[in-house]
This record gives sequence, structure tokens and C-alpha cells, in this order.
Amino acid sequence: MVFPRKASMKQTTNSLVLKDLVLIGGGHSHVAVLRRLGMNPLPGLRVTLIARDIHTPYSGMLPGYIASHYGYDNSHIDLRPLVQFAGARLYHCEVEGLDLTNQQVFCPGRPPVRFDLLSINIGSRPHSVGIPGAAEFALPVKPIDDFLTGWNRIVARVLASERRFRIAVVGGGAGGVELALATQYRLRSLLQAQGRAIEDLEHHLVANTDEIMPTHNPGVRQRFARVLRERGIRLHTGARVERVEGHGLYCRHGGFIPADAILWVTHATAPAWPRESGLTTDAQGFIRVNDYLQSVSHREVFAAGDIATMVDYPRPKSGVFAVRQGPPLTENLRRAALGRALKPFKPQTQFLGLISTGDQYAIASRGNWSLEGHWVWRIKDWIDRRFMGQYNQLPEMLSTSRLNIDTGLVGQEAIKELSAIAMRCGGCGAKVGSTVLARVMNRLSPVERDDVLIGLKEPDDAAVVEVPSGRLMVQSVDYFRAFLDDPYLFGKIAANHSLGDIFAMGAQPQSAMAIATLPYGREAMVEEQLYQLMAGALEVLNTAHTALVGGHSSEGAELSFGLAISGLAERSALLRKGGMRPGEVLILTKPLGTGTLFAADMRHKAKGRWIDAAIESMLVSNQAAAQCLHRYGASACTDVTGFGLLGHLVEMIRPVKVDVDLDLDALPVLDGALETIHMGIFSSLQPENVRLRRAIQDLDAASKHERYPILFDPQTAGGLLASLPSDRAKACLEELHRLGYTEARIIGQVHAPGAVAEPIRLMAHSLSH
Repeated sequence: MVFPRKASMKQTTNSLVLKDLVLIGGGHSHVAVLRRLGMNPLPGLRVTLIARDIHTPYSGMLPGYIASHYGYDNSHIDLRPLVQFAGARLYHCEVEGLDLTNQQVFCPGRPPVRFDLLSINIGSRPHSVGIPGAAEFALPVKPIDDFLTGWNRIVARVLASERRFRIAVVGGGAGGVELALATQYRLRSLLQAQGRAIEDLEHHLVANTDEIMPTHNPGVRQRFARVLRERGIRLHTGARVERVEGHGLYCRHGGFIPADAILWVTHATAPAWPRESGLTTDAQGFIRVNDYLQSVSHREVFAAGDIATMVDYPRPKSGVFAVRQGPPLTENLRRAALGRALKPFKPQTQFLGLISTGDQYAIASRGNWSLEGHWVWRIKDWIDRRFMGQYNQLPEMLSTSRLNIDTGLVGQEAIKELSAIAMRCGGCGAKVGSTVLARVMNRLSPVERDDVLIGLKEPDDAAVVEVPSGRLMVQSVDYFRAFLDDPYLFGKIAANHSLGDIFAMGAQPQSAMAIATLPYGREAMVEEQLYQLMAGALEVLNTAHTALVGGHSSEGAELSFGLAISGLAERSALLRKGGMRPGEVLILTKPLGTGTLFAADMRHKAKGRWIDAAIESMLVSNQAAAQCLHRYGASACTDVTGFGLLGHLVEMIRPVKVDVDLDLDALPVLDGALETIHMGIFSSLQPENVRLRRAIQDLDAASKHERYPILFDPQTAGGLLASLPSDRAKACLEELHRLGYTEARIIGQVHAPGAVAEPIRLMAHSLSH
């Protein structure tokens, strides 16, 4: 008999989801939404941010960053800790379309993301459509990350050039003027540092209007025209670009303007997918919204910032309006989630513009007056730093464990479900329902194999697979809690991790059994999360030609997932840990550091780009690396996972009589891992792994090296550690690099046992032996 499990409302509703709010884009409005939701959460509302960039630039500081007055982190908002502060999920991808009927967001390479409410804040891009050569030869200022990459290439070209270098900035608005002045200041500074003349650089500013900055007052235009003259920037007004080529611009009424690099900062345009998805847009493709920042055609969709056009209050495309829209957007998203009346918003008609000239000097613009000076730049700098401080110095998080069922978010149907969830059963009663499972499996397409005799398609009690004569069955199982808020990515990484043991032993995976625990929730939410999870796992399994033949699912307090993998191997091809021989070298195929990085991520101390790079590493399969190592005669192999590099190396040493020299300086390490170690942040498994330090010779000296702690760092979906003949190591390493394992390194050598008991000697330039 299965007894119902008593549970308090507080225990069972921590992760209960009643509605899904999806935010597309990490623009100025949405960062305000995330911060405000973090300060005052709405229980039952799950928030997901889909962002193309993990670090979103603050437009007010971007010219200062280009001019080198600010560092990258000073001028960018790290979305990952902000999303964590808001209790939200971060999906790092670019949106390509919407299904407004079924309320889904489409991103390339992953399953659709469902929403109840949707908000769009993706900014705009410079207009270049219809101008021949613009896409090939000009560098648009947006997307910002692409621009910064292209800008760094231009800087390198300027410094390497042995002749005068000509730069043309196309766009006579405030953005174009600021960019021309900032890029000139930066390049002149670099040329002077090389002892070169600033005359080696030539700047052009091209505007299709009769005057620069037409939306500002005459005083502002006169001031900037004077600054441009003083700085030697050649101004071309009334010059509409008709064609772009690799050596310059052809303009109507302006003739030919020679240029070695072209920066594009023209008036804003919108991407095509909002209009193509069926949202009502204006002639330029911007989403038309009412006074509530709500789409005029779809009540469940909101938009703000440059991508939106307020029907009753049209305003210029400027970051200042996006910032001001953040609070009313948050309020109306709350009201929409609660089913309450929305609150109208009227934007200001005038705003204070503080526009820099690149050299820590700025001009102020408001209405019909203007001012300038270094003191204006200092005020701008103070305002910008204060704004960024709101997002880089987040307050302590509030508790969201208690669900207030008096809110309008919880209707009568939801209250019934809450009561049912509070009395969830244990034992088999904790399983995910068969209807949910059937619907999920109908949406998935596992790979089929001839040697799977009974699998998912047959309603039998167990799977049946065939083991060919002369082959060995290799089996492994892994299961762990989710460390990512994206179930699709978590499913992919968990599958990669589970397959690692099979690849390390020289086997080919044959079948997989899944084990999943889904957080308590409404049936539709549980189904969607299970589908996202299994879609990610199946993508990896199918690529490895591994048949999913069954599994088990249940409900619990948090998302957990794992796989039991069965593989096949030839007896002669089987690779074990205990095959190392003196004279061989050790190769590690992936960098270390996932344990400390994700421990820091839990504490909101890791930068978004660090975690993004770690995820990319974990998504790399070990299959090709294992095949490569086998081809080059590896004698022993293991995958580096929970016991850390040193723990798995000790396992390789124990069965054989060898010693190992391990080069600390050669260890590949993920970006940010040494920084988080210096913060004193380690995985909870690290202390257990550190106990194996007794295998190290001269421990006192070795422990002082900055990379010493990384030896004990537990890895998720880590790389392979293998020993192979030294005369084949270089060729093997080169092939690993060609296969995409760019961080693969030779990290040590295997020797005959010495006189001391400890088998591992740590080598490094800073250590004396």
C-alpha cells in the first residue's frame, strides 16, 4: 500500500510554476525587469531570459569603452548573476521566430520555449538594406559583440599599417558622432604610444542629412561641428551612401570617399522575425505597442526599448527611453500575470543627453540649451557608474519560499492543483503520469538499432538488447542534481557525462536507460520540462548512435537526471585505467575547473562568460577524442569527473608499478577557474578529493602553486586522461586539436617507480626539485 506523504505548502511550492514569463533580449528595459523581480518576486511566475549575449553593453558607456576609459566589465552588465538574483532561467541563444498561436519561441538548435507572457527588448540594428556592398565591407555598430570583435581587428590593422589609414564612420546622428570621436581618440593614443604621428590616421564622418545630429538643438550641433573641426575629422553632409566597396564609399552628391575601414551607424531598423511572426509592426518593422507597452495585436506580448514603437507617444530610438520603460514594463507584466488592469505609461518628451567627445570631455543637450566641458564628462561618468552599480552590486536576495495563494495568479483551478501537489504520494505514486510520459515520447525520435530487440515502442516490462558473439558488454551509470537552469542544456551535458565512461574504455555505446526527477508542478509545466530535458539528452544519444530503450521518472523537490549506458567492445580494444607503462606521456583532452566555477555560480560570483565557456566545454563529446587516443596506441584511459584529475590519476597508478611527473604549468584550465579558486570558492566535493594529496611528493612546496587546488576540482563532463607512447604523442595531440579539442595538452610523464612511497611528483617552473 502506498501512503500519502504529508508536506507543508512551503515545502511543495518552492518550485511550483503557474505561469511562464519569457523575456527575449537583455536590453536596458529587461535588466530593470529582472532586478525588480528579484527585489520583489511574484510567486508562481517562472521567468526565462533568452539572450543572444551573456554580457549586455550599456550604451551610455560604450563610447568610453571604445576610447579605453572603461574596462569590459565596467561597461557591460553580466546577465547571469542578474538572472540568478531574479530567480530566473537564462537561455543563451538567439531568437529566430514566434508561434503566437501556440505561444512558443523558436531558437535555432533547441526545442521551442513555451510562454504565457512574452516581452521583447532586443534593441535595433543600423539600416543597410538595399545598399550594395554594405553587408560585405562595412562593420555595423550592432550587434555590439560582433562590432567589438571587428573593431579589435581594425585596431590591429591600423597598428600594423605602414601608410596612412583611413576610417569612415557612416551616420550623422549622436551615435555616429560619438563613435567617430571615440575611435579617433583611441587610435591616436595607440599610435602615439608607438611613437608614430597622429597624421597616420584619417577620419571621415558621413551624414546623409544637411546637418549632423538633426534631432538635437542648433547649439549642440554647432558645438560638435567645432569639435570635429578641431580634431581634424572630415565631415561630409548631404552625402547619401549609394555603394560600398572594399576601398571606400560612393555617395550621391558627395562623390567617392576613400576608406580602409568603414563603421556603420545609420538610423535604426528592426529584425524581420517580429513582423514575420504576425506581430503588428510599423513600416520599419518595429513592434507597435499601446500605452501599456503591450502589443496592439497580441495581448500576451509586450515590447520595450528600440524594438518597440509606442503608437500614441513615438520617441527617438535612444537608450534613455529604454531605461525609463523598465519600471512600467515590470509593473504591467506583474499585472498581466495576475489578471489585473494594466497601468498606462507616458514617456517624457525631453531628456538630458550627455554626449562624449572621446577625450573625457562631453556636451550636454536638453531642449534648446547646451553646455560643455570636462566637468560635464565627470557628471556623465558619475551617472553611468551609478547606473551600472545597480546591476553589478546586487542586494541580498529575498526569500521566495512561501506562495501566497491569495494573489490573483492562483485561480480556482490552480488552487485545486496546489492541494493535490501538497499531498503527493511516495513510492510508485511519485512517478510522472503515463499520459505526460506518452505525450513527451511522442514528441521525441530516439535512434533505432537492429540489436535492440525490445525498446520504447513495445509495452514490455524491460528492454532486451542483443550482444553479438565475441563482444563484451560495458556498463556505467551516472545521476546528479541539475546545476543549470536550462533543462535542455542540462540534458545534453548529463548525457555527455554519462557516455564518458563508455568512450574512455574504448567501447561504443549501444543503449541507454534514463532516470529523471522532475520538480513538483502543474501537469503542463512538468511535461514541458521533461520534454526539454529529454530533447537535450536524445540529441547527444542519437549523435552517438545510442538507443534510448527505457527509464524511470518521478517527481521530487528538484530537477535531477542521469543515464545508465550499455556499450559494446572488442576484448582486444578494451582500454582500462591500469595500463600505464614507463616512458609514456599523459594527455588531457579538456580543461579543468567546472567544479569551482559552478560553485562560484551558485554564489553569484562567476562571470557569465566564464560559465558560458565552461558549458561549451562540457558539451564537447569525448567520442572522437577516445577514437583518436586509441588510434595512437593509448595504453590506459579514464574520463576525469567527480574525483578530480588527481583522484582519477591515482586510480590509474594503483594497479601498476609506476611513478608520474605531473606538470602544473601545463594543465589546461577554464577561463575564470583560477580567479574563483583565489576567492576561496570550491566544490563541496573538493575536501573529500583533497584527502588524496598523500600521493604527492614534496607536498609543502607543491601546494603553494596557484594551480595546485585545480588538481582536486571535480569535473562534470570532463575530458579524457590517457597515457600513450611518447613518440606518438605529438602527432596525437595535433590530431586532437584538429578534431576540436583545442585545449588538449601533454601534462605529464610516466616513470619506473622510485625510492619514495609517493608516486606523483608535481613539476612547475616555480617549483624546485
